[in-house]
Amino acid sequence: MAGEQTPLLKSDEAIMGSETPAGIPGLPHTFTTTPLPSSSGAPSSSSPRRLPQAIAHRGYKAAAPENSMLAFRAAVEAGAHAIETDLHLSKDGVVVLSHDPSLKRCFGQDAKVRDCEWGYLKELKTLREPTQGMACLRDLLEYLNVAGREHVWIMLDIKRDDDATEMMRRTAETIASVPGTRPWHERILPCCWTAEYIKLSMELLPDFPVAHVGLSSTYARALAQHVPSLSISMLYATLALPFFGQRFIRDMKRAGHPVHVWTVNDEDWMQWAIGRELDGVVTDDPKLFLEVCRRVADEGKEGGALRKKGIRVRIPLRRRLRRVFDWGRYFVFMTIITTIYLYKWGLPQRSVRRMFGK
Repeated sequence: MAGEQTPLLKSDEAIMGSETPAGIPGLPHTFTTTPLPSSSGAPSSSSPRRLPQAIAHRGYKAAAPENSMLAFRAAVEAGAHAIETDLHLSKDGVVVLSHDPSLKRCFGQDAKVRDCEWGYLKELKTLREPTQGMACLRDLLEYLNVAGREHVWIMLDIKRDDDATEMMRRTAETIASVPGTRPWHERILPCCWTAEYIKLSMELLPDFPVAHVGLSSTYARALAQHVPSLSISMLYATLALPFFGQRFIRDMKRAGHPVHVWTVNDEDWMQWAIGRELDGVVTDDPKLFLEVCRRVADEGKEGGALRKKGIRVRIPLRRRLRRVFDWGRYFVFMTIITTIYLYKWGLPQRSVRRMFGK
């Protein structure tokens, strides 16, 4: 693709550096990465520290148009462990990479993704510079399916705007159409918002791990009771709730469920995620997150202290006020969502149990 020649990127030989094993957390892996270098450029000589993996949100969104091949290549160059991207279906059934069901925000077109054929979608250009075309899932798989990139895994955020069965079937067919140099079930983590999609993922991608991406720890707990190998990808505000968030993290980790957090772009929240020893941090700026990890490693803090106390940082008054505002919006939003959910489906434990037939 023409956008891949941009001077923003270096050669494809650039690889990530980290002190955590490559691959999806919770699975056995044979691929490892080099120790994270210190700020002086030398590899850290201290004992390995458990750091979250850097998951590039829609690629390196801070540096390139989201969900574009340029953003994905930039994420690999920056050292991301994984790429997070969003799935929708075109009118003719192609799995495309777009967060929004509409083309308006990213491409300036007043149309829905599902109402347009791939031949039209692939010719569109992003409003954000440098302009990029829309990518499809096959493009991303082919890019990562080469020697030197086997360590990078993919987090697929499967959106709910299309028919669930067709969405999951088309996704499975697309993955199968690109034979992996390393098995895709070791590199792809389907992330589903509801029990319906999780069940379909388990049926149509039986060898693959599966994750729940969401906002509610109550719903996640209900799902985890029925899917012992479930990974969790949760909004940072939910995980940071006083008492409830910390208890949820503790319970999930004790039960063997990897826990990821999204979307974390502030350094203090990155440090918080490191202190909680989460498995992955979904961020618009994977380079910044890895730099924060490097600073933490350089400080030489003991792992036990991190687990017990987290990492204390001075937060400016303006940021504290911003957090209060964000918390207020979060509580209002969650109250509305919870009310709607309870009205339509009842208690999460019951709705999940009905879906899994238990």
